[in-house]
Amino acid sequence: MSILADSLRRDIAVGGPITVARFIAEALGHRAHGYYAGGGRDPLGVAGDFITAPEISQMFGELIGLWFVDTWQAMGAPEPFRLVELGPGRGTLMVDALRAAAKVPEFGGAATLHLIERSGALRERQWQTLSCQAPHWHNDFSEVPEGPAIVIANEFFDALPVHQFAATPCGWRERLVGLAEDSEGFALRLAPGPTPALALLLALEADETGVAEVCPAGLTLAGEIATRVAVEGGAALVIDYGRNGASGDSLQAVRGHCRHDPLSDPGEVDLTALVDFAALTRSAAEAGAAVHGPVPQGAFLRALGIEMRAAALSRVADESQIVDITSALSRLTSPEGMGELFQVLAIADPLLPVPAGLAA
Repeated sequence: MSILADSLRRDIAVGGPITVARFIAEALGHRAHGYYAGGGRDPLGVAGDFITAPEISQMFGELIGLWFVDTWQAMGAPEPFRLVELGPGRGTLMVDALRAAAKVPEFGGAATLHLIERSGALRERQWQTLSCQAPHWHNDFSEVPEGPAIVIANEFFDALPVHQFAATPCGWRERLVGLAEDSEGFALRLAPGPTPALALLLALEADETGVAEVCPAGLTLAGEIATRVAVEGGAALVIDYGRNGASGDSLQAVRGHCRHDPLSDPGEVDLTALVDFAALTRSAAEAGAAVHGPVPQGAFLRALGIEMRAAALSRVADESQIVDITSALSRLTSPEGMGELFQVLAIADPLLPVPAGLAA
C-alpha cells in the first residue's frame, strides 16, 4: 500500500468515510504524495499515463496561438496583458502557440506569461520549454495580477474534484469513500443523510435516478475567470472532455494508458471526471461574462483551419511524416477520436465579438 493510501486509511478509520471529492483532492494534490505533487513524476507521453492534444500534434497548439492573436486584436490589442495557462503540462501547447503567434510580433511584446501549476516536476519541465518567455508561476488563478487576460485551460477542469451522489428511496445521498471489508482497500458508502454538498447538486439539472456528480471547484473557477474577463477584459478558452449535465458516474483512473480502479493506489494513478459544461456555462454567465459554445473540438479546430495546416505540413513532409500528420488530424477531429467527446467553451468579455471557432 502506498504512503498516501495508508494515511487515508488511518484517517477514515478514525474519522469515518470521506467524500469522493476529498479522496480525489488528496490523491491528485497531496503536497508530498499526490499524483501531481509528489515523486518527480511526469505523467505525460508514451512513458507516462496519458497523452493530451498538444502532445499529439503541433497543429493543436499552433491553432490555439492564432486564436490568442485574433482574440487579443479583438480586445483592442492591450499592452500589457496576461497570457494565462491552467495546467500547462510540459509547456508543449504554449510553446507551439507562441511560435504561431510570433507572426504578429506585437502580441509577444505585449504578453506576460502566467502558468497555473502546483507540480514541482512539471514546473521544471515548463521552465526547460518556456524559460525564454520568463514565465510566472502561480498555485491558483486568483494569484494572477490584475489586467486584461487571455486564458487557456486544456484538460484542466476534468482533474478537479467532484462530489458524487446516488439516488435512493429517501432522495439523493452523497457517495463517500470508506474502508473495504478487509480494512485495507477502499469502498464506496452512502451518507446516512443530507451533506453540505447536496445543495449544489439540487441547483443543477440531474436525473433523479442513478448517480450524479457536481464539481464545486470547477464552478468557482469558472466564476472567477468570468468575473475577471468581464471586469478587466479578455477571454478564456476551456477545452476538455465532457457533457451537458450532472447525471452519470464518470470518475475514471488511468495508469500506463490503461483503465484502473479509481479507488486503488491513490497518488499513483491519474483521476478525472467528465466536465459538466452546462454547469460551467451557468456559473460564468451568472458572473457577468458572455459564454460561447460548447462546440465539439473537431468542429472548432476545422473552423480554425486545421485541415489547411495539415495539408501545408504534408507538402514538405516525407511519407512517414505524412502518415503521422494524417493520423494526428483524425485523432484530434474525428468522432472516433477526440473530435466529439472533447468540447470547447469560450468565456469572454460581453463587449467582444464571438471568438473564432465558436460561431453557431
